[in-house]
Amino acid sequence: MNNLKHRLFIVNWVLVTLAALATVLDKYEIIHFSDSILITLRWLALTGLVIHAFIKQNLTTSILVAMLVGTEIGYDFPELAQNLKFLRKIFLQMIKTIIAPLLFATLVAGIAGHSDLKQVGRMGWKSLLYFEVVTTIALFIGLFFANWFQPGAGIAPPKDFHDELPKVHQQNWQDIILHAFPENIAKSIYEGQVLQIVVFSIIFGVSLALLPAAKKTKMVHGVELLAEVMFKFTKIVMLFAPIGVGAAIAETVGHMGIDVLKNLAMLLATLYCALLAFLLLVLTPVALVARIPVFKFAKQISEPVSIAFATTSSESALPKAMEQMEKFGVPRQIVSFVMPTGYSFNLDGSTLYLALATIFVAQASGTEFPIGQQITMVLLLMLTSKGVAGIPRATLVILLGAVANFGLPEWPVLLIMGIDELMDMARTSVNVIGNCLATAVIGRWEGELDDEKMHASDQVVTP
Repeated sequence: MNNLKHRLFIVNWVLVTLAALATVLDKYEIIHFSDSILITLRWLALTGLVIHAFIKQNLTTSILVAMLVGTEIGYDFPELAQNLKFLRKIFLQMIKTIIAPLLFATLVAGIAGHSDLKQVGRMGWKSLLYFEVVTTIALFIGLFFANWFQPGAGIAPPKDFHDELPKVHQQNWQDIILHAFPENIAKSIYEGQVLQIVVFSIIFGVSLALLPAAKKTKMVHGVELLAEVMFKFTKIVMLFAPIGVGAAIAETVGHMGIDVLKNLAMLLATLYCALLAFLLLVLTPVALVARIPVFKFAKQISEPVSIAFATTSSESALPKAMEQMEKFGVPRQIVSFVMPTGYSFNLDGSTLYLALATIFVAQASGTEFPIGQQITMVLLLMLTSKGVAGIPRATLVILLGAVANFGLPEWPVLLIMGIDELMDMARTSVNVIGNCLATAVIGRWEGELDDEKMHASDQVVTP
């Protein structure tokens, strides 16, 4: 069997190499190939990769192969690709059914099951302190790269550029705080308001912990059983993940075209470089200080990050991210508290993007934006970005608020929206990475990170 896998691996690489080489030679008119030959070569290579993924039966491999297949479908059959969006929607809707019961069960079981209410308070202030420091650094990195790369310099508004921005309701800081508290938990679940579900679950868990032991034991046992069922539910839904992810990529390429990267390429390059710098210069040192093995951590979170990248949805990665971090050695009560809270207060990629996009608007419009105003903008975004997860079209609302606050024109925001999906892939992935790392850091800070389980995590991940 191993010999067969090895031979198949070699055949796959030969086919992929031939397909890539033929495409490059044809594109640069070195050797001309007919479209039918190029398509046949690419699909033969993809067929080999699909067979390899099926034999290996590893979710990360399957998702990566599905992304390649989706890209090819979007390129060769754009109309068909755009009609595949229902598969993406099925996957996202099934994920949304998991989030509320999973968060409720894990939070309530973690709080009431251990009866250590002081730990809840400790985790609360430690998490908020960590979130504030890291997201503020992310803002300044976005500011630095925007001034260094100057992605908006020299851009003029396109002719006949009369599109209108969607109507959004700007919120002040009181509205953002009020939004954290549910008025109707059923409504919060229906609308997918993660922070409201977290607040309700924390209060419910504390209330349950205050009951006499004889009364709370049965309820805690039932909630723990619900958590186990929801993790099994997640595994079943994840079997559909490659199809949902492939459909998402196919829809994007079919709608925007494979050459979409040429549009506003400088802005894309600036964002990706800034996010990479944030990962290398901030999150990696944080992991090393917290004595978290970086490569094992990266391998452990590869599945939820690849899901987040393809679907541009942090929600879609949440159940799998929680499961993987628990396997990594972070106690469930810490994972279930820190990660959902981070989805409102620790969106590193989104906050970095907001600083970068605001400076881009100023540069594109030729508006003088001195460093003093830029620092003021960072202070404003430090507050307003904390409500980003609880607002529909969140980053757009915050960006428009910053633009209006400093008297900048709105037309450059329309340009950004043209490639927003590509930028969303990167910033959503960084959001997931940052929240996964936050759970491990708080686990280490609390002295509850299981080092033996963490170092054995390579054996936990399916080979």
